[in-house]
Amino acid sequence: MRNQHPTPEIGPVKDPETLVSARNLVKTFGSYRAVDDIDFDIPRGSCFGFLGPNGAGKTTTLKMLLGLSPQMSGSLLVYGLRIPDQARRVRARTGVVPQADNLDPDFTVMENLRTYATYFGLNPSAISDRLERLLRFAALEKRRDARTDTLSGGMKRRLIIARALINEPEMVVLDEPTTGLDPQARHIIWSRLNELKEQGTTLILTTHYMEEAERLCDELVIMDRGRILDQGSPVALIHRHVEPEVIELRGGKTKGHADAATRHGCRVEQLGSSLYCYTADSGSFIDELRKVQGLTFMHRPTGLEDVFLKLTGRDLRD
Repeated sequence: MRNQHPTPEIGPVKDPETLVSARNLVKTFGSYRAVDDIDFDIPRGSCFGFLGPNGAGKTTTLKMLLGLSPQMSGSLLVYGLRIPDQARRVRARTGVVPQADNLDPDFTVMENLRTYATYFGLNPSAISDRLERLLRFAALEKRRDARTDTLSGGMKRRLIIARALINEPEMVVLDEPTTGLDPQARHIIWSRLNELKEQGTTLILTTHYMEEAERLCDELVIMDRGRILDQGSPVALIHRHVEPEVIELRGGKTKGHADAATRHGCRVEQLGSSLYCYTADSGSFIDELRKVQGLTFMHRPTGLEDVFLKLTGRDLRD
């Protein structure tokens, strides 16, 4: 998180459990501060998430972490190596899953893996067993000879994740790995990512799916306008920022219900024709709502999405 006072430039990471350490990290584009003086540490073997609306600075932070976009100021160490000076050494030990599919459509599944292996100086014939394991990991054994332009979206994402493991990385950076996938494909990928974490691989994740962050992340930061608003585990952030329950009322006239919710001690947020009533004790208010004919409402536990919207607002970001 952002420091209140400047900190000295960090040297080699002394804690062997800390894989990434950033202090006072800044990235500007002209007068625009895309990343505005942020601090964070990423423990080895964990899944660490970056959440935020469009333009929050998440992808820019990942690019700096990989040495693909040098920071303007601040210090950044990965594996104890200084970025950007030793970025090539860092990338050699890191797997990357980009937002967009960038597979070669003219190659088969196996040809994509073999070609990518050569980028790390690996002889495909010398790592044939590893390539077979990656095919099994991605559940693509039966599609090994299929061109990638014939694969479904979920198959392509699984192949890209498998490709990111070619160099047996200590850390994998995943930029929105399941965007646009159906629930079945998303759950399969979550299962594969959990397998990696159980094997000790550090995962760094950006996502717009709050359920994904809750399922995968041990710790995360919520960013907006280049700054870190808060950091913690999903459970800790939920407990810190929102009440345990929320009642959602949709459609119709909600003004009277907002007044009633306030009388029952709820914190109320209005978005269009929807009313969100946050509370630690919903019983009496729900009893009142059930007496209203034709009223549609939903009662649920609060989650990370409620935290996200409270901290970053409900306005649309383009």
